[in-house]
Amino acid sequence: MKKVLKQQRITVNNDIATSATYIKGGECITLSTPEDTELSRKLIFPLKVLFEDSYLAVVHKPAGILVSGNSFKTIANALTQNLNPSDLPDPTAPKPVHRLDYATTGVLLVGKTSSAIRALNKLFEAKEVHKAYYAVTIGKMNPKGEINSSIDGKEAKSSYTVIETVSSKRFGVLNLVKLNPLTGRTHQLRKHLSDIGNPILGDKEYGIDPLILKGKGLYLHAHSLEFIHPATKKTMYIQDEWPLRFQKIFTSD
Repeated sequence: MKKVLKQQRITVNNDIATSATYIKGGECITLSTPEDTELSRKLIFPLKVLFEDSYLAVVHKPAGILVSGNSFKTIANALTQNLNPSDLPDPTAPKPVHRLDYATTGVLLVGKTSSAIRALNKLFEAKEVHKAYYAVTIGKMNPKGEINSSIDGKEAKSSYTVIETVSSKRFGVLNLVKLNPLTGRTHQLRKHLSDIGNPILGDKEYGIDPLILKGKGLYLHAHSLEFIHPATKKTMYIQDEWPLRFQKIFTSD
C-alpha cells in the first residue's frame, strides 16, 4: 500500500504564506494539514449474503480466508462491497462479531451499526448465541456424547451427535457429526474431537499422522446461528447448507 502525503500549508489572512511573508501582528494565521490519501488496492471478493437488514448481516465464510487481521485478504475487508450501508443513525463499517478458523466454512455474524455490534457482543458474552456445526470425523464413535476436556487450563464443553456413518477404505469409518460448542475456546471443536480419538477429516494440526487428509481442506462447517435480534427482538435462525464435499460423502438431508 502506498501513501501520498500532502504538505502542510500556512496562510496569513487567507493568503498562502512564504518565507518572505512579513508578520506585523494581528494577522489570522492558519495551518492546514490535509489527511493522508492512500493509493490502495481494492479487495474484490464476492460473498454469499444469507441475511441482511439495517442492523446486521449473516454471510457465508468460505474456506481459506481469515475473518479479520492484518492481511489484505480478509472477510472484514470484503464486507463493505458486499453489504448495503446502514440507514440508521449510528452506521459504521460492517464488522464480524465472532471468528471462524481460516479453514472453516459457514455462517458468520456481522454488525452494521455501533449499537448492534455492542448488543451482539453482549449476546456472545452471555452465551445467548447458539451455534451448530457439522464435521466429518474419523473412527468409531458413540451415538452422542459430551466432551469436557479443558483447553489452555480453561473449562471447555462440547456436545455431539452422530448423524450418519459410512465405511471408508482409507479411514475405516467416517462420521457426519453435529456439534454444539457450549463454550468458546480457540479451536475447541477440533481439539475436543482429537482428544477423544476422532479427529476431523483434513485437520493437519490436530489429526493423527497416518490419517491426515492433505489438500482437501478441513471438513468443519458452521451450519447455523440462533439468537434474538437486538432491535426487533425476534428469534433469528439462519443456516448455511453443507459444502458440496460433505454431500459427496453422505446422503442425509
